[in-house]
Amino acid sequence: MQDSLKEPLPRQILAGAQMLFVAFGALVLMPLITGMDPNVALFTAGIGTLLFQLVTKRQVPVFLASSFAFIAPILAAKTAFGLPAVMGGIIAAGVVYMILSAAVRLKGSGFIDRLLPPVVIAPVIMCIGLALSPVAVNMAMGKAGDGSVQLIEYSTAMIISMSALCSTLAVAVLGQGLFRLVPILAGIVVGCALSLALGVVDTQPILEASWFAVPAFVAPEFHIGAILYMLPVALAPAIEHIGGIVAIGGVTGKNFIKEPGLHRTLLGDGIATSAAGLFGGPPNTTYAEVTGAVMLTRNFNPNIMTWAAVFAIALAFIGKFGVAMQSIPVPVMGGILCLLFGSIAVVGLNTLIRNQVDLSEARNLIIVSVTLVFGIGGMVMGSGDFALSGISLCAVAALLLNLLLPRNR
Repeated sequence: MQDSLKEPLPRQILAGAQMLFVAFGALVLMPLITGMDPNVALFTAGIGTLLFQLVTKRQVPVFLASSFAFIAPILAAKTAFGLPAVMGGIIAAGVVYMILSAAVRLKGSGFIDRLLPPVVIAPVIMCIGLALSPVAVNMAMGKAGDGSVQLIEYSTAMIISMSALCSTLAVAVLGQGLFRLVPILAGIVVGCALSLALGVVDTQPILEASWFAVPAFVAPEFHIGAILYMLPVALAPAIEHIGGIVAIGGVTGKNFIKEPGLHRTLLGDGIATSAAGLFGGPPNTTYAEVTGAVMLTRNFNPNIMTWAAVFAIALAFIGKFGVAMQSIPVPVMGGILCLLFGSIAVVGLNTLIRNQVDLSEARNLIIVSVTLVFGIGGMVMGSGDFALSGISLCAVAALLLNLLLPRNR
């Protein structure tokens, strides 16, 4: 442990670039799905990581980047209220983390376990993955995410998407060392290479783009409807954050829940997410891929994440990179998302299994059943600006059912 903290500066810089490489695929995929600028996502990932390190006294070796939990509400809120209003909702979601941080500091970390037990969080996580499955399938078949337009001919799209999916699967299962930690990036590379061979990608915009360009920052607007879409969804990533902090603590042999404290890590995550909303980027969360890289390399120096953040910010100002990312064909992303969204649902299922939630109990059965139907079915309650639907509604329903239903003796 101590040896990794005393590494020479050149090795720290190289390790930082490696960490960004590991996180890169998932980092840029989220903004591409939601129509955000990938350069802005890189910038806010870098800024968010630096802010997190500042709040946690640079003790925790984690990298913060785009959270997939918010994809569904971002897509819905963007259609209804526009991207600036979505940014206002993301800022509000960051405030939820800050409130949870204050509650943990006052009442202890057990407070979150009581408010958000596995029977509440697990079905919400499952809904996040399963509700998005039609988007993945439509994109894999060459359509727009909502299925309204056929963007690429079906047979060509299927060749590309299934190749990207199979490449991702192969690397995830058969890859060795650090290569195993970048299945998404491998799928993107294979899918894009095949797309170029089939003449699907237009490279002219990439050639015409300038090397240096300021990212397309978006100023936030505050709209109560968009905020209502975002606030409830912040509960699931909060639990995911705790799991991530426990995981990196297990890897490094340190108890980060006690020092620097869960209240500080939640606060850092919240400030990073709100900062992302100020610039037009997606909400931030800790990345499991980076935790895996830390475990594999046995390099526990938090300074490495500082360098990863610096590289992310620098890359954000390369104009050609952003245009290249936005040129990735829809089937490439669709093929990878068939695995990614399914794996999110499996995380929720595994949460139920790991915590031995007894679904034969009427109380647990009711919470999980209603949450799944509301989230996947697209239930809407309310109208206009005060409507809740989909993932946001199922999160609120799960929370309220847990609080109101009598517990078994």
